[in-house]
Amino acid sequence: MSDPVATPTPATALLVEKLARVGRHLKDMFVGKDDIIDLLLLCLVARENLFLLGPPGTAKSALVQALAARVEGRTFDYLLTRFTEPNELFGPFDIRRLREGELVTNTAGMLPEANVIFLDELLNANSALLNSLLLVLNERVFRRGGETRPLPALLIVGASNHLPDDETLGALFDRFLVRVRADNVSPDELNAVLRAGWQLEQPAAAAELPTISAAEVAELQAAVPAVDLTAVRPAYVALVGQLRAAGLALSDRRAVKLQRLLAASALLSGRAEATTSDAWVLRHVWDTDEQREVLAGLVNTVVATDASPAPHPRAAQDLVPDADLIYQQVSHLTRRWDDPATTPAERATLRDQLRYLHGRAQWLRNDEQRRYVQAPLDALWERVDFRHETLGGEK
Repeated sequence: MSDPVATPTPATALLVEKLARVGRHLKDMFVGKDDIIDLLLLCLVARENLFLLGPPGTAKSALVQALAARVEGRTFDYLLTRFTEPNELFGPFDIRRLREGELVTNTAGMLPEANVIFLDELLNANSALLNSLLLVLNERVFRRGGETRPLPALLIVGASNHLPDDETLGALFDRFLVRVRADNVSPDELNAVLRAGWQLEQPAAAAELPTISAAEVAELQAAVPAVDLTAVRPAYVALVGQLRAAGLALSDRRAVKLQRLLAASALLSGRAEATTSDAWVLRHVWDTDEQREVLAGLVNTVVATDASPAPHPRAAQDLVPDADLIYQQVSHLTRRWDDPATTPAERATLRDQLRYLHGRAQWLRNDEQRRYVQAPLDALWERVDFRHETLGGEK
C-alpha cells in the first residue's frame, strides 16, 4: 500500500480551487488555448516570467488581458517599439519634487505599480530599456537613480512574433523561464472559436465571472516554497543533465528557478509534494523551435514513469504518439530534404528531427499504424544517411 500523498493546507486548497475556476472560465473563452492558459496560471503561482511566441491575431494579448481582468489587481500592458523610452513604461520624473532637488519618478498607473504586466513585441526593446527591464524581470525591483523599490508584480508576460537574433536580446529572452507558442487553432476547432468569440460580444453579469484577488495570488505564491521536492530531485537532476547533453543551454540559474515551477505544478494538482509528473513544465524551456520536439521526447520519457494519484492534467499530454502527425512531420522533413535551398546546417537539424521521429514511432501501440509511418521513415532514413556520408566525403 502506497504512502498517502501530502496535501496543502485547507486555506491553500481553497485558493487553488478558486484559481482553477478562473482557468476553466478562460478555457471556455479561448478555444484551443488550454496549454497557454495552464502555463499562465502556473507562472502566476510560481511568480515566474512567461514568453509567448506567435504571429499577430493569435490572442496573445487578449489571453493575458482576460487573465488580468480576473485577478483583482492593477494591470499594465504596452506595445514596445524600437523608440520606446523608459518614461513610457516607468513614468516621468515628478517635476515638483525635481524642483526641490529630489529625483523621484511618478509611477501612477505605470509598470512599477502593476500586479500583471504584459509587454508586447518585447524584443523591440532598445538599449535604453534593457538594463531596467532585466532588473525588473530578475529581481522584481525598480531602480532609477537613487530610487529603489520592490515591485508588486505577480506575473510578467512578454510576447513577440520572432525569437531573439542577437546576444543582447538573448539576455532579455533568457529571463523568461517558460516559453510557449501561440498559433492559430486547427481547422476543426475554428467553428468553436467563432462561437466563443461571438459569445464575448454578449454582456455578462460581473457576479457570474470568477475572480481571485492579487492578495490571494500572493498567498498562493507564498505557499510554493513549502512544497517538498525531495522525491522528485534525483529524476530532475538526471533530466537537466540529459537536456544539457542534447544541446539545451540550461544554466544553473535557470535550473534552480525551475524548481519553483515543479512546486507550483504540485500545488495546483492538490499536492504538497512534487513528483516526476511535475517535470512536464520542462517541455517549455526551449530556446529554438528546433529543440521543441527533442525536448518533449526527453521530458515525456521521465513523466511517463510517474504513478502518482494526482498528476497535473498537462503531464499526460503528448505521451502517446499520433501516427498521422508523425506521418505529416516525416512528409515535411522529406520535402525539406529535397529542397535544393536547404543548407548543410539545416540538414543537420533535419537529421536530429528524423532521429526523434524514428524513436517516437516505436511507441505506437497499433502495428498497422506503426507500419504506416515506418515505411516513409525508413525511406528517408536511408537517403539521409547516404547524403550525410556524401557531405562528409566532400569535406
